[in-house]
Amino acid sequence: MEIYEPNTASLISKKLLEINAIKLSPKNPFSWASGWKSPIYCDNRLSLSYPEVRKLILEKLTKAIQTHFLNIEAVAGVATAGIPQGVLIADKLDIPFVYVRSKAKGHGMENMIEGKISPGQKVVVVEDLVSTGGSSLKAVRDLKNAGFNVLGMVAIFTYGFDLAKQNFDREGVKLICLSDYDSMLPQALAKGYISDQDMVALKDWRKGPDTWKP
Repeated sequence: MEIYEPNTASLISKKLLEINAIKLSPKNPFSWASGWKSPIYCDNRLSLSYPEVRKLILEKLTKAIQTHFLNIEAVAGVATAGIPQGVLIADKLDIPFVYVRSKAKGHGMENMIEGKISPGQKVVVVEDLVSTGGSSLKAVRDLKNAGFNVLGMVAIFTYGFDLAKQNFDREGVKLICLSDYDSMLPQALAKGYISDQDMVALKDWRKGPDTWKP
């Protein structure tokens, strides 16, 4: 797991905070589907509604791909939030696009992968957010099982959990993220989104998100 550029990480975090795509609430935390209590909620889909931010993310994701993944032949978006970002990148690079479902359709062709690319083609996977990496890596496995050569993955934001790093390392998948939790916290404090006391709670959550309590 790598961060594309430190300056980019700070800028992306700043923009996501400004449009309220990243919400911070250590005193009244959010509940994740896993049951974890979290002081942060990140919804990068909101960036699609802001042309300036949308274009910035597109530019940086495209540059990250061109820097780290040579000879890319197709883009694969992870359903659902990775689809629009993936389409924008594929259009900019003028290459094919497909997307990967969380589970196969229960009717029709019962596809897991939607779109047309040829087995063996070099694919980069696009995600909006990486937490533990479970659903992201499942999409990678589905693509590999279908015969595609997965070069790696790019994402807008990651919480930077050790578990995610371990999961990606174990499966040998290179992950490049534009920004992360550690880059976001100083931006949030500097812009007044959180207090010094909030910062302590947010750092504590990052150390043990599965056991953290407000």
